[in-house]
Amino acid sequence: MMATISSVDDSARQRAPLEGGVPGVEAPPLEAVVVRFAGDSGDGMQLTGGQFTLSTALAGNDLATFPDFPAEIRAPQGTLFGVSAFQINFGSSEITTAGDAPDVLVAMNPAALKTNIHALKPGGMVVVDTGEFGKRNLEKAKYAANPLEDGSLARWDVLAFDISALTLEAVKPFGLGNKEALRCKNMWTLGLALWMFDRDRQPLIDWLNAKFAKNPVLAQANIAALNAGHAYGETAELAGPLKRQHIDPVPSAPGLYRTITGAEAISLGLVAGCQLAGLPMFFGGYPITPASAILHHLVKMKEFGVTTFQAEDEIAAICSAIGASYAGQLGVTSSSGPGIALKGEAMGLAVMTELPLVIVNSQRGGPSTGLPTKTEQSDLYQAVYGRNGDAPLPVIAACSPADAFECAIEACRIATSYMTPVILLTDGYIGNASEPWKVPDPAGFAPFPVAFLEEPNGESRVLPYKRDERGVRPWIRPGTPGLMHRIGGIEKAVDTGNIDYAPDVHQAQTDARKARIDGIAAGIPPQEICLGEAQGTLLVIGWGSTFGPIHQAVRRAQKKGYAVSHAQVRHIWPLPGNLGELLAGFDHVLVPEMNTGQFKTLLRDRFLVDAVPLNKTSGQPFAIAELEAAIARFFDGIAGNEGGEVEVNETQLPAPEIEQP
Repeated sequence: MMATISSVDDSARQRAPLEGGVPGVEAPPLEAVVVRFAGDSGDGMQLTGGQFTLSTALAGNDLATFPDFPAEIRAPQGTLFGVSAFQINFGSSEITTAGDAPDVLVAMNPAALKTNIHALKPGGMVVVDTGEFGKRNLEKAKYAANPLEDGSLARWDVLAFDISALTLEAVKPFGLGNKEALRCKNMWTLGLALWMFDRDRQPLIDWLNAKFAKNPVLAQANIAALNAGHAYGETAELAGPLKRQHIDPVPSAPGLYRTITGAEAISLGLVAGCQLAGLPMFFGGYPITPASAILHHLVKMKEFGVTTFQAEDEIAAICSAIGASYAGQLGVTSSSGPGIALKGEAMGLAVMTELPLVIVNSQRGGPSTGLPTKTEQSDLYQAVYGRNGDAPLPVIAACSPADAFECAIEACRIATSYMTPVILLTDGYIGNASEPWKVPDPAGFAPFPVAFLEEPNGESRVLPYKRDERGVRPWIRPGTPGLMHRIGGIEKAVDTGNIDYAPDVHQAQTDARKARIDGIAAGIPPQEICLGEAQGTLLVIGWGSTFGPIHQAVRRAQKKGYAVSHAQVRHIWPLPGNLGELLAGFDHVLVPEMNTGQFKTLLRDRFLVDAVPLNKTSGQPFAIAELEAAIARFFDGIAGNEGGEVEVNETQLPAPEIEQP
């Protein structure tokens, strides 16, 4: 799949509503548009959004997507909690977020309309299927009256027609049953969207032929629905807002591009990291939303020395990975917050045995089962502190789907170079979202080959816990002649690894484990400023998936003359060695994160900096407007009081004032 990316700023884009005009005359081109497809979880909205993303990438636009799944596996059809949505922001300028408010909402039933209409920008367009607005569906969506008739949608341009009937008519020649025929509605809708934004149908036609190669009738029916939706846009006499819009390709450097999700990028990065280390990979996992996609992708990569194992539970998954690392492979496991909690004791075992291990945490809303399909950043405390005893380990956070590739390689490097488990943090937004990615040149990555101990490292005997100058013990493959040794979860004597409970031994080994992890800071890059100066009035510092909205909000604030900068931290623990000095160069530090202030607390604890939190735990990413409002308050005489806090309510913008300490 080809796509493009550029360094052009999208903050100045002109996202005007899709305006009407003279029939047959195309509207002037836009710089960027946000479109959201929403419908019942059985309506194929994720497939529709994914294929629209494909066509957008092939058109040369930059893009970012946000799939928003219902938590229920199969909620009752037509209900509010069964709505599935897919949002895409695409344009001719740099795109770093999936967009704040959609310009276009495609709502396939009343429930989809009710749960998403509040997000549509004033004057935006809503496309609805009137065929689904019967009494029963209106009641399921808790509508007292039909919103298409009571004037409640007056703020938006409404394009309402019977997509269901039009789809049935389009596929009538193929003799499908009513249920099968209505499943083609998403292709009819996709055809209309392709016409609206001047997209080529042929790649989708090719995809349908390939998908239904064993059932040509279904392929032809879906193609007919796709063409019918496209033709409707071409031929209907629409005096309303529907006009064809063209969005130019974004300027891009030459190279091979593809769209990539965070889960795909992690999988590829883990494989690349193992190749750079010269090791086969063993992945032990257990299905859990939203981490399961990593296992699904790795299963397809066996030719790269990848062994995958779906265990009976989370504990078995991580213990099998630890066993693989003991045997000389790189053990990898992944999960989400609840599963990471179950893995906690085994993570302590990996710390005590000092074996390399990569643990991917695709965060979701918590606690407990929480919000299985929604995004959050609430596992940072768990990652940094969440094990019994003093059990330090490195923590890395990816900031975007594409960035997850390099972060996975970095996790492999640190794990094998320092003989330690490493936690790689992503979240549901990163894992499910997609963006263009320029496929890197493999020659651009420096190998970090592993050297196993092959000869005794003591006087005629092996010392499995004899450390080098960095405090790292040797990696010994079991079965190596003359290197028989024992490791485990009980405290060990210095050098020999023999069981030893002596107070001074435990003190020495605890100090050694901590010093080894602290020493990793010397081997990671210094923290840089992503945008702005290295000192000033305000530093907005984030981690993980907050990168996109922070970056655009800071860019817009700078254009207003504010002395604000942006830094995004990849290495959460240990923190970069220069970070304290960097923070000291600013009068105020604002920390936006999708939790109740965990990274803020980490910064205060480590550097005694009076950072101001900006917190959100709604299961949805930050909007650029929320961050803009928070930044502005540091420059209008209201904010800037040390120790204050900013509270975010996504239904109330701008954000409330910063509280007094």
